[in-house]
Formats: sequence, structure tokens, C-alpha cells
Amino acid sequence: MTGAIVGLLMIDPYNAISDGADTMLTVLANDTVTWIILVCGLFGSFIALLVKTGGVLSFGAALGSRIRTKNQSLLATWVLGLVIFVDDYLNALTISASMKKITDRFNISREKLAYIVDSTAAPVCVLVPFSTWAVFFSGLLEENGIPGNGISMYIEAIPYMFYAWVAAAIVAMVAMGWIPDIGPMKTAELRAASGQTIPDDSTDTTLEVEDTGKTPPHLLNFLLPMFALVFFTWYFDTDILRGVIVALLVLFVMILAQRLLSFNDTFDTALEGFKSMLLPLGTLVAGFFLKEVNDTLGLTTFVITHVQPIMTPGLLPMVIFLTMAFLAFATASFWGLFAVAMPIVLPLAVSMDANMPLVVGALISASAFGSHACFYGDSTVLSAQGSGCSPMSHALTQLPYVLIAASISALIFLAAGYL
Repeated sequence: MTGAIVGLLMIDPYNAISDGADTMLTVLANDTVTWIILVCGLFGSFIALLVKTGGVLSFGAALGSRIRTKNQSLLATWVLGLVIFVDDYLNALTISASMKKITDRFNISREKLAYIVDSTAAPVCVLVPFSTWAVFFSGLLEENGIPGNGISMYIEAIPYMFYAWVAAAIVAMVAMGWIPDIGPMKTAELRAASGQTIPDDSTDTTLEVEDTGKTPPHLLNFLLPMFALVFFTWYFDTDILRGVIVALLVLFVMILAQRLLSFNDTFDTALEGFKSMLLPLGTLVAGFFLKEVNDTLGLTTFVITHVQPIMTPGLLPMVIFLTMAFLAFATASFWGLFAVAMPIVLPLAVSMDANMPLVVGALISASAFGSHACFYGDSTVLSAQGSGCSPMSHALTQLPYVLIAASISALIFLAAGYL
């Protein structure tokens, strides 16, 4: 919010309050923001009901009997992230809720769990041609006059989405212990090793799993709602809002049919789950507010215009990746930003006769980096909330690994530009 306020003062200091109020109304009237509020709130209800009825415990008991080491628990989290590739929100919230009881057993910090989850959200979703990211970007490519159809170009660009490939590989090596804990992550892991897996700055326990000692319900009470969530998200053209609504209905029917909770307890739990998402939703709305202010300032056009003189066909992919990654990180705009940038960047690439799939790969890699790294981005906030740590703790502990992945990717884009 501080950045947005400074931006409003830069635009017109005498009308900053009026402009701020109008911008906030614009943000809250945005269909995408409304969609995110509904998706995240209903996800909170869904997870809270799974926790309250013991569904998460039943999954933990079933999977826990097969996981015997710390590295196996982290690898299982990574594999689940590869399997649930339809949408980054679906990935971030379901995997964290499913796995934290298991990772707690091996004294793994919630920050490390959040890093594993976040690293298999956007970086994995962009690599799959029928995820929500692919649907959006292929449409955007088609709107900008890419030769052929958008999805074909998107598929051609997948091998060149170097950040996504590198980030997914690094997190696997961290899970296997091949890459050590670095900086803040090392501090978090030392704290967890002493028995405190949840950091001090995590205060909301609504979505935390408590083992009461009772026999958990049948595993189907976890698997069936989860299957309904994934299947109907895919069935409704990868619309996770419709998917979570159907999954909630399935869960309600199962709860009431088995009398796991009373009618009133069911809806009280659903409401508490929705409320648990208000803090991360407030952070996301503030991020959209900052994006609107940055759009008014013309930040994206300004930066791209000023880096154009240093672009050559060989340097173009790396410069695009670094520039757009910086803008995505700074503005927390991982889709809307590229709707502004593509009409500038793609004609420039055509005029230079650059490798178009490589350029598109650089653009989408930058978007995935922004979603992965931004301190107040949706994936960061939701991974942290689902895992049980603050967004800032999660962002700081994963930052060294994110920067390593970005540096390696930039070098690969530089080399690929000259091949």
C-alpha cells in the first residue's frame, strides 16, 4: 500500500485521496479480483471442512505410512505439485493443506513446505498446455497477431520457458538434499529441528490440523472431494471457481450423509474457513491496487521503451526476461502486465527477425518468475497461508533459491539468443 500511496502522490498530489478512492473502486469492480476473492474464500471453506472432519488426517495417515524419511516427504510434496498442474491456486492451497501434517512429523519448517509448494505452482502450470496459464497466454498471443494459432505457438515455446524448468529442477534438488539450506531457510530449518515447525509470525490456526486421537474417517472422505475439485475444474474449461463450488457441494453431502458434523457446525466451519483467507485476500487486493497505480504512471511502457536501444537479436531474449521479470516482481501483475507488454515486445521481435518461440518463452518465464518471487503475489500469499507461515517469511526464505534459478535462466537465454 505504501508504494501505491507514493504513486498516487506522484500522479497528482492534490487529488491523491479522490484518485485513490476511485482506483480502489475500480479494483474491487474488476471481475478478476471478484473471481479471486470467491475462489480463495471458498477454498478456505473447503480446506477448513476437510480439517474439521478429519479428512486431512486420513490422507496423512495413509501417505504417512509409506513415507519414512524427511527427503521422501519433501519429494512427495514435489510430485503432488507435478500432478496437480491445472491451476496454480489449486496447487498452492490443496498441496499445502494435504502435506503439512506429514512434513511436521519430520520437523520440516512451514517455510520450506511453502517453498516446495510455491515452486510447483506457476513454474509447473506454465509448462502444461492445458492449464489456466496456457489458456490465458495462448489467447493473448492470438490477439497480438502471432502467425498460426496461439496455442501452437505456446506449445512451441514450452522448451524455451527456461525459468520454469530450472525452478522445478532446483526445488527437486532441494527436496533430495542435493542443495543445502541457504540463509533464512537455514534459520527456519534449525528452528524446526528443535520442534517448532510453525514460525512465530503465524497467528491464524483455522486451517491447522489437530490430531485429537480419534480414528480418522475413511480415506475417501479426502480423496473424493479432491478428485471432484480437480475433475470439475478441468471439466469446466479449467475454471477453478466452478470446480471448488462442486467440490464443496460433494463435501457437504458426504458430511451430512455420514453425520460427521451437524448442519450448523458444517456452515460455521465453512464460514471460519472463508474468514481465514481475509488477510491474504487483503494483501492481494493491495497488490492489484498497486498495479492500477503503476499502469496510470505508465511504468511498463517507460521501462520497455528505455531498454529498446540496447536490444539486439542475440540479447533480446535475455533482456526481455530480465526486464519483464523485474516489472512482474515490482508490480505483482503476472497476466495483466503482459497484455500491455506483448503489443510492444512481439512486433520488436518480428522486426529483428528474432526466434519467436524463444521470445515467447522469455516472456512467460518472466511471468512465472514474478508469480514465484513477488512478496505480495497471489501464489506467494496463498502458498504461505496454506502452509501456515506469513507471506514475508515465505518470500524471504525462498528468495535465494529463486534468484539462483533466475540467474541460471538469464544465462541460458543469453546463450540461446546467439545459437
